[in-house]
Amino acid sequence: MNEIIIGIDLGTTNSEVAIVENGQSHIITFENKKILPSVVGIDDEGHVLVGETARNQYLVYPDRTVKSIKRLMGQDTHVVMADKTYQPQEISAIILKRLKTIAEDYVGQPLDKAVITVPAYFSDAQRQATREAGEIAGLNVVRMINEPTAAALCYGAAQSEAKRMLVYDLGGGTFDVSIVNIDAGVVEVLSSHGDNHLGGDDFDQQIINYLSDHLLDQYGVNVDLHSKALARITRAAENAKLRLSDEPFVQIDEEYLLEYEGNPIHLSIELSRVDYEEMIQDYINATLDAVHIALKGAKLIASDIDEIILVGGSTRTPIIRERLFDEFGFEPHSEINPDLCVAMGAAIQAAMINGQNIDTVLVDVTPYTYGTSALGELYGQNYPYMYVPIIHKNSVLPSRKTEAFYTVHDGQESVNVSIYQGEDPDALANVQIGEFNIEGLRDVPAGNVITMTLDLDLNGILHVSAREKASGKEKSIVINNAISRFDNEALSNAKQRVQHLFGQNDGSRAWDSDHENSAQNEKPSVSAARQLISKAENLLDTVSNEDKEDLINLIETINNCIDADDDSGLTTATEQLTDVIYYLES
Repeated sequence: MNEIIIGIDLGTTNSEVAIVENGQSHIITFENKKILPSVVGIDDEGHVLVGETARNQYLVYPDRTVKSIKRLMGQDTHVVMADKTYQPQEISAIILKRLKTIAEDYVGQPLDKAVITVPAYFSDAQRQATREAGEIAGLNVVRMINEPTAAALCYGAAQSEAKRMLVYDLGGGTFDVSIVNIDAGVVEVLSSHGDNHLGGDDFDQQIINYLSDHLLDQYGVNVDLHSKALARITRAAENAKLRLSDEPFVQIDEEYLLEYEGNPIHLSIELSRVDYEEMIQDYINATLDAVHIALKGAKLIASDIDEIILVGGSTRTPIIRERLFDEFGFEPHSEINPDLCVAMGAAIQAAMINGQNIDTVLVDVTPYTYGTSALGELYGQNYPYMYVPIIHKNSVLPSRKTEAFYTVHDGQESVNVSIYQGEDPDALANVQIGEFNIEGLRDVPAGNVITMTLDLDLNGILHVSAREKASGKEKSIVINNAISRFDNEALSNAKQRVQHLFGQNDGSRAWDSDHENSAQNEKPSVSAARQLISKAENLLDTVSNEDKEDLINLIETINNCIDADDDSGLTTATEQLTDVIYYLES
């Protein structure tokens, strides 16, 4: 059986898995869906929930549910889920493990290799955390590529004429822009820029603030103190944002949001697209500033761009198209679903690595400058932490550069090597990503030559070595997330924790040569719905006749949807029953 490498878009809000078959890249569908919400939860019985069921649970049990974990990748932090702590890599691994199983169900064989996309502006620490998440999930991450690059691959694989593209990638939690040249099957990234903390989550937060302020003004209630109500407002804000992409006004109604001073609190307010776009104007301006920085990095101007590609669900916001049209004078492209093209591009890259016949060559760049500090002159004065760039921003990957440095004292026995990421001439104003000492140097006068080599691989992971030229004494490290606590033992422990959450079958399947996609395993959405029904039935003897009738009607609707395999109706009915149970339990 041929080895298969899958392509994965591990997103802040949603994730997808794709594969190339018969020369075509496509998203793997599961339960009649192509998108897996990047939400993880633990249910009443301690079972792990991933995707739609976890997102539904968030409304009732936000303390047992985690969303937008991508924003914490690469940070030395943890999240609490069902009274247990997890690091971001573990939560991301749970999502990856679910995507892995979805792909295995589709192809009918075990899979252990993947290409995973990351934001172009992801730091070395964030990239390494993503690699660790893949390892915890049981995946060998054979390559990480930048999300805008993956989208450009998806659009450019069939391009025959030379074009310069601007890829505008605005997802749930991150923003990237890349300038890409496509010519004769070569997809060459010329420059990248972005912001790792700007995306649709920020747009949602503006609406959440608007709704919270309204409740405070009208009822005097601070909704931030009521986690379940805040979760419902968050969902209402997300839905309002989506609707405002197609409608000029949206009515937001949430009945029985909470009880305050003995009175039920209802939310009912209209939000216009004009007001919403005013709320997010500063964010849009920030993305356009990044666009111009990327253009400058590519030594181009707006009139040099032939096409604009929109990537990420947040690009559906109409004002983004309008502002880009104003800047460039033509309409952006979004023929390929902005939510799916990154995963499809990852699958193309996976097929290329796997030796499949894909007539495309990928050339990517680093979005950051990497260097060290040295004694020098800064602002007219001697300064011991002058930044010395070694690999410059927008260098083609892989990139290997060596520079010579000199000891400053007679008989100097050691040198401290600090590695920074950034553009500021003051090294201390940049981000320190690693350091080490090279010791036991020769007892010689000042001026002993130390060569430093920075080697940035295709995944954007940095390898650093320092060498005393005369003696050959050398020290090297991999800058692999200096703030990560995942050594080999920690990775092993994390794997066991994640495996335990998935139960005995470890989130995977038992395969044989006659395997077909099994219909015997109940869909997670159906399992979650049955648990919800059980919870509702336990309430029937304790509620009023009116509430009992509502519960019974919704239970019947859910059962009918399960029997009819109506996924859309099931989602709507379970959301309604969740809201009713939330109100009755409040």
